[in-house]
Amino acid sequence: MERRRIITIAALLISVVCASSAQFQLEQAFPAITFQNPVDLQHPGDGTNRLFVVEQAGVIRLFENSATVTATKTFLDIRNRALSGGELGLLGLAFHPDYESTGQFYVNYTASNPRRTVISRYRVSTSNPDSSDENSELVLLEFPQPYSNHNGGQISFGPDGFLYIATGDGGSGGDPQNNAQNRSNLLGKILRIDVDNPSGGANYGIPADNPFAGNTSGYREEIYAYGLRNPWRFSFDPVTEWLWAADVGQNEIEEIDIIVKGNNYGWRIMEGSSCFNPPSGCDMTGLVLPVWDYTHGLGQSVTGGFVYRGVNVPELVGRYIYADYISGRVWGLRYDGVNPTENTELVNTSLNIASFGVDEDNELYLCAFDGKIYWFKPTPTTFADPPESLPSAVRLAQNYPNPFNPTTTIEFSLAQAAHVTLTVTDLLGRHVDTLIDGTKKAGTYLVTFTADNLSSGMYLYSIEAGSYGESKIMVLAK
Repeated sequence: MERRRIITIAALLISVVCASSAQFQLEQAFPAITFQNPVDLQHPGDGTNRLFVVEQAGVIRLFENSATVTATKTFLDIRNRALSGGELGLLGLAFHPDYESTGQFYVNYTASNPRRTVISRYRVSTSNPDSSDENSELVLLEFPQPYSNHNGGQISFGPDGFLYIATGDGGSGGDPQNNAQNRSNLLGKILRIDVDNPSGGANYGIPADNPFAGNTSGYREEIYAYGLRNPWRFSFDPVTEWLWAADVGQNEIEEIDIIVKGNNYGWRIMEGSSCFNPPSGCDMTGLVLPVWDYTHGLGQSVTGGFVYRGVNVPELVGRYIYADYISGRVWGLRYDGVNPTENTELVNTSLNIASFGVDEDNELYLCAFDGKIYWFKPTPTTFADPPESLPSAVRLAQNYPNPFNPTTTIEFSLAQAAHVTLTVTDLLGRHVDTLIDGTKKAGTYLVTFTADNLSSGMYLYSIEAGSYGESKIMVLAK
């Protein structure tokens, strides 16, 4: 089923539309509480209406998700283990998808002697759900950090249940060791591991469909994608399941990528969509360009965010919200792989925005180094574009491109939640693939189908949603 998530990014076909908007404002989401260098915000997904904020020095604090909250509690304190300062410290938190049953959560921090990244599992206290067992640490993975910058930091469970880990290129400037292109180490990568099925003597397993699983070339099997400089923050869109990553640039360009299994995102050969080493005439063969980038006239350190799927600010639904740590600008990027890319400046702040997070309702929060957590305050003015309203009926669109080889995108919309099956058959009705079989909320969905092992010809893709059914023809031309 992984093949439907593969997205081919043809950067030369992407049209660019830029816009600006002054219709949005930020306000403090929790005015009575503050934090020290908040670098991550997560929720446990257990229905308890709690939020957890990671402080860089090595503390995780929790509090009730309420605007009137006046105090926080300490959930985990590993300041005695985390090496902090600059770009070092406790950098990421991820709750197990079944946290309510397992009580397991995972952290990403920098340790010393030697300087290294540590990915560990902890457990919640058996006697206090607002505290962890600090003696329960199980180290899953460690790897050296040759310099004190570019540690990456994000960890997150994907819709497949595997743990994804962002790693920087090892630091200094210009990736002097060329780590990002070296598949024999873990630096400059997005990693993917199986925390539920350890194997090979490690405290984790390798997903069978990782791109280098079982290779005989000495490549690290944990690698999911590579060629990244410092992917400080990434996130999954719960609707499309796309993996969005913001990769911090070197001297000129910040970039936004859609991360796909096995792809090479170019660093240090390229910085964004421009050659870096060499500075001109670089070989772009096999490299995937960003879906969006911007120069240092607008900002100098991109902070990755989330595709907004909340309800409080309907004007932003479907936009990837991100920021720049240096300039304080916050943007909304609309990209679906088919239509022209549109980037809108939402607000220009004086904040150092270090991270984003969402709660159980997919409402979006911004973590700033003034110690406050912010969110968008809706305003009565009219947005430049109409809000993305829910569809009025079930709709199955024609796939794009059509004809295709070997990848195409299928779009469908639901007016209300329904059990959806989306299948592919040949013209004789023989089953080829099931792309979706499950309940989906109201909204618009994009599903990518790749026909690597099929012969040229016409195929049917069909949707059933409640009592509705429809089929369309698509043409595979190899």
